Formats: sequence, C-alpha cells, structure tokens
Amino acid sequence: MTEPLPSIVVLISGGGSNLQAIIDATQVGRIRGKITAVISNKADAYGLERANKANIPTRILDHREYQDRESFDAALGDLIEEFQPSLIILAGFMRILTEDFVRRFEGRMLNIHPSLLPKYRGLHTHKRALEAGDDIHGASVHFVTPELDGGPAILQAEVPIIEGDTPESLASRVLEQEHVIYPLVASWFTDGRVRLDESGVVFDDKLLQQPLKLDQISE
Repeated sequence: MTEPLPSIVVLISGGGSNLQAIIDATQVGRIRGKITAVISNKADAYGLERANKANIPTRILDHREYQDRESFDAALGDLIEEFQPSLIILAGFMRILTEDFVRRFEGRMLNIHPSLLPKYRGLHTHKRALEAGDDIHGASVHFVTPELDGGPAILQAEVPIIEGDTPESLASRVLEQEHVIYPLVASWFTDGRVRLDESGVVFDDKLLQQPLKLDQISE
C-alpha cells in the first residue's frame, strides 16, 4: 500500500509567486508532498487563481469578520487542522500571528523573509538595505516562532547589491532566489531532513550553528 504524501497547507494574502514555486515543485516531484489547501485572508488574492488552475482546494477567511486577532487566529487554526497538515507554508501571508497560533503549529510552519536574517526584520527590507549601504542582500527561509521574523533561519540566498539598484530592482532579484530556496527547504522538511527542536535547527541530524547558504550546498 502506497504511503500518502505529506499534506501541505499554504497561507497567502496576495499574488502568490512563492506559492507558484511550491506548486511547480510538488507537480514535478521535487517536493514529496501534496498541497491540500491554499487559504487566504483576502478574497481578491491572485494566489487563489494560481491554486484554482492547479486544482488545489481554496478557502477564504476574512480577518475583518473577526473582532480581534485572537479570534481570527483561533478560527484560522481550526480551518488549517481540517487538512491535517504536516507542513504549513506562509507565502506572503500578511498577518502578524498570535503566540497561541504559532505555538499550535510550531515546528511545522515555515516563512520566507526578504533579507538575510537577523538583519531587517519587518517591512521595507530592500529600501533599508540600500540606505544602509550594504553590498549583499538576500532572502531567508526560517521556522516561525512567536517573535516576528525571529525564528531560526534554515537556508539563505545572498544577492549582490549593484550600483544603481532601486528597491524595486533589488526586490526582483531577491524574489528570483526566493523561488529557489523556498521549495528546496520545503522538500527537506517533507523528506525529514530538517526539523526544529529545543536546541535549534537540525539538518541531516546535525545542529546548525548558522543558516545554510545556497551557494555552499548541494541539494
């Protein structure tokens, strides 16, 4: 009897380009998993169209219909649980999550952030990197913990900042790398190669002292 593929739930709020990268990777078998639901807090999120084209079930849960963050997160958590996910992927889900929600799914929830964490948590990362005069920028895939963008990073891709860069041009090159590293980490998770324990990130049974770098690894 064939073992069922791990269930993956993806949370979005917008265009869903990272969702598309995850969809593509599951379709060709690079990720050993099945996206069982795409959930959005916005009904007009284009990522829902991407999911529909791939015949993935979608759900909309509008945060504006809830009186506070706690009640929305509780309802969202219950909705996610319906799909019994092994992995939850935040792909441009523009909500600050409550501690209770994060604890509920801690260790099986990933996020991608457009900076080399711990630098530039929060918003406007490309603008901040340019204003700081950085030579290198990039993106990080990390486990989600209650601290905003503070969960331990697993894999990072570095992107050189070049003369004449704008926040938009830099964002475009960083996004290309996001589409590489996010499916890769998702595949590691569903293959059991990466996990979060009380000591930190464990990859291939070794505790990471610092995030892996894309240019230093082979898949």
